[in-house]
Amino acid sequence: MSVEADLEGLSAGTLGWMVENLDYFDPFGADARTPGLGRAKAALELALLCHCWSRQDGQDARLDKANALLRTIWQHPGFPGLLTAEPEAAAVYRLVAAALAPHGVDPWTGGAPPAPEDLAPGARLPYQRLELRFYADKAGVRHTIEPYEDLVEANVLVTLPAAPQGRPPEPPVTVPRAYALTHSASYLSDFGRTAPGLTPDALAAAADLLDRQLEHCVRHDWWDLAAELVTARHCLGGTPLDTAVGAAAVRCLARAQLPSGALPGRTAADRDDACGPLFFAKAYHTTLVTALMTVTVDVR
Repeated sequence: MSVEADLEGLSAGTLGWMVENLDYFDPFGADARTPGLGRAKAALELALLCHCWSRQDGQDARLDKANALLRTIWQHPGFPGLLTAEPEAAAVYRLVAAALAPHGVDPWTGGAPPAPEDLAPGARLPYQRLELRFYADKAGVRHTIEPYEDLVEANVLVTLPAAPQGRPPEPPVTVPRAYALTHSASYLSDFGRTAPGLTPDALAAAADLLDRQLEHCVRHDWWDLAAELVTARHCLGGTPLDTAVGAAAVRCLARAQLPSGALPGRTAADRDDACGPLFFAKAYHTTLVTALMTVTVDVR
């Protein structure tokens, strides 16, 4: 089977599973059993997928159904309380929710936007400041975070390729750093819509590091990172489906996909083939980031 066919199968399966399991994304639904911010996180990840998915031409009934649920959640009087369930993270989660609010919904229902001092860079790492600026700009909120040009220079996409790295069988970078790389590529490029702002040399070094990390993920069936790394390579201006490691990652994900369309966990080591709320909690993240990969990466 071709890589295009595998990608199309991943897209149809993951997006279909998402629609079939929308009730589980509802933090106020009868099947929602995880308390507080944990349930809000699933809805926020769904909102990010729909935000990127909506950029595609044409209408899609699956997207319409997901957006209808998101409108219901965002307008629920209990939603602001979920976002502030962990006070130390409240400003950030309210910001993300406002940035990803469905069309036509007041993003600040239940309170005013965070003040600039609530979003002050403070002790946040450069990667965290980049994330904060990305969502603040998208939400139209005033802040004092430095310009993107300065954030790029200190970002892990520039600093990690120049730092000592792990040697096989160890991954080039740790898992937390790998997530910082993939998220940074997405934020700097608005998920592939704009140039990431790296110099040609820095871009080549970052792409090489992402590819080597992706090789490790494919070899060890680290599914969610594999999907995020393919998306990150696209966000840096690459054509990952035209590379051997990118095609191998798509095949790896296609092999892992269940008949239901879900990816059964973050890695093969923690896969779960059950069903119901416990399976949803384990599967939804990897399934959504794989779906995001399919709606973001261009098919040849």
